[in-house]
Amino acid sequence: MSAAATTPPSAVGIPMAAPARSSRRETFTRLLRSPTFLIATFVIAFWTFCAIFGYQIAPHDPTFQGDDILHPPSSQYPFGTDSLGRDVLSRVIAGSRSTMQIAPAATLLAVIAGSALGLALGYFKGWFDEIVSRFIDAFLAIPGIIFLIAVISSLGTSVPTLIVTIGLAFTPIIARTVRAAVLAEAEQDYVQAAKLRGEKAPYILFVEILPNIVPPIIVEGTVRLGYAIFTLAGITFLGLGLQPPTPDWSVDITAGFQNLNDTFHDGYYWTVLFPGLAIISICVAVAMLADSLQQVFDR
Repeated sequence: MSAAATTPPSAVGIPMAAPARSSRRETFTRLLRSPTFLIATFVIAFWTFCAIFGYQIAPHDPTFQGDDILHPPSSQYPFGTDSLGRDVLSRVIAGSRSTMQIAPAATLLAVIAGSALGLALGYFKGWFDEIVSRFIDAFLAIPGIIFLIAVISSLGTSVPTLIVTIGLAFTPIIARTVRAAVLAEAEQDYVQAAKLRGEKAPYILFVEILPNIVPPIIVEGTVRLGYAIFTLAGITFLGLGLQPPTPDWSVDITAGFQNLNDTFHDGYYWTVLFPGLAIISICVAVAMLADSLQQVFDR
């Protein structure tokens, strides 16, 4: 038998990480060839840019109350003005900041906490899994909006409170997804080999198993991002989110619906339409992104 046949791949000049790098490169290439992914990325990047530089690029001060009250869309005010004379376009641009700050941060918190919990549940199993899973089932049996109302009413409507509350609300859902993925991976040969080598549980969880369940975590996190945006809009509509005069899409929609009869009977549709379209655009973009990632990872 030749030396090359008995020598590990790394010894003959082929890095062990080469297949993994090749796989990641192929995945990235397929994503770049997906029109759905590109459109979704563009929309999300656009609103992210507005969130960062919104106050600098807005044509008017989003909180300035002018004399042109409920002015219809025109060359001066492309999106019209609201009942306080504020430029709707400027508020839509600047209002992206709160949504693009709270929803991604809450989703990131949920992904980190849910992944850690799901890894532990799926790997250790036994009584630990049984007890914690029952608590998760009980928590998920409670309507999420009830949990959010109870916590936010007690702690207030600050940005950190909204981030933590929404993040904790989504943590059990992500934990169940990760747990299912870990249960499948824990029976694979590479995990059993790591145990036979005497590797500790943290090494097996974070070095062996976690890299192989990243795709479902990414997809689940992307889906939860869309839900986080809708959740933020919902609790703001109930008066538990950000408060006026903060530029925010949900705040402006709520203000428009408070004068629902005037808004639509007198034709003041723009005060609600454009903030609503902004929320729809980012939610649809996130859904498209999740769908394109799912299709690529499933190949």
